[in-house]
Amino acid sequence: MTETLTKHERNLSAVIHASTLSKYFIPFGNFLLPLVLWIANKNEKSFVDYNGKQALNFQISLLLYSIILGIIAVPFILGFLPNIFDGGFFNLRHYNEFNNINLHFLGENLHFGWWLWPIGITGMLQVGLFIINIVYTILATLRTNEGEYFKYPITINFIK
Repeated sequence: MTETLTKHERNLSAVIHASTLSKYFIPFGNFLLPLVLWIANKNEKSFVDYNGKQALNFQISLLLYSIILGIIAVPFILGFLPNIFDGGFFNLRHYNEFNNINLHFLGENLHFGWWLWPIGITGMLQVGLFIINIVYTILATLRTNEGEYFKYPITINFIK
């Protein structure tokens, strides 16, 4: 495949994949920069069109997965919040009295129950999505720069 592709096509496709990492510096950079590069070049070069779709579909899929994990975790977090303000979890009611300013912390007041497991699991899955994003974006950048057609795993094809 590398014989028919120009160096410009390969570099542009690699830049589209690498630009998704801009989300760590620019808000929504993982959508905006690849989208601008893809829209500007999709009609002229089919390799760039394919890679732009792949990069955007992967980022949209990861966003969807993160939102779903957040939705799963929210009921457990909200179920935990009343215990904080009621004085049950951190025993804030006891600390709000401020008689003699006796602010010592007792570890026996912390009761970690079943609600912590879903929050921990969804948190670990979020870390997993972060690692998948970094690893596969770098891999896609390298492979497309070599002229290969790269397909991301766990991707839903929103843009066809």
